Amino acid sequence: MYTTINSLHSGWAYVAIFVLLIAVINAIGGMSAKKPFSSRDRIISLLALVFIHIQFVFGLILYFVSPMGLAVLGEMKDAELRLTSLEHPLVNLIAITLITIGWSKHKKLTDGTRKFKTFAIFYGLGLILLLSRIPWDRWFE
Repeated sequence: MYTTINSLHSGWAYVAIFVLLIAVINAIGGMSAKKPFSSRDRIISLLALVFIHIQFVFGLILYFVSPMGLAVLGEMKDAELRLTSLEHPLVNLIAITLITIGWSKHKKLTDGTRKFKTFAIFYGLGLILLLSRIPWDRWFE
C-alpha cells in the first residue's frame, strides 16, 4: 500500500503543481489586463483547488502509512526526517488552507479585478509555500 500511495502522491504532484501554476498565471494575467472574470477563469481556479485537495488526501494517507511520516515525528535532529514528518506536511497544510481561503473569498466578490487579485495572492502564496517544502532531492526519483 505504501508504494502505491507514494507513487500516486509523487505523480499527482506534477499535475497539481502545474494546474495551480496555470491558475496563478491566469489570475495575474486577468488582474493585469483588468478583464472580466469569466466562467473559464472560475473553472481554472476550481480545478486548481480540486487537484491540490486530491494531492492533500494522497499526502495525508501517505503520512500515516509511510515509514518517514508520523512514525518518526520525534526525530527532529535529522533534517530529512524533519522535512518529511513535520515541515512538508505542516507547510503544505498552510498552503492548502490559503488556497481554500482564496476560493472562498472570491465567491463574495463581484468585481473581476478583485477576484483575480484574490486568486493571485492566495493561490500564489500557496504555490510558493508548496514549492518551498518539496523534497527536491527526491522529486525526480
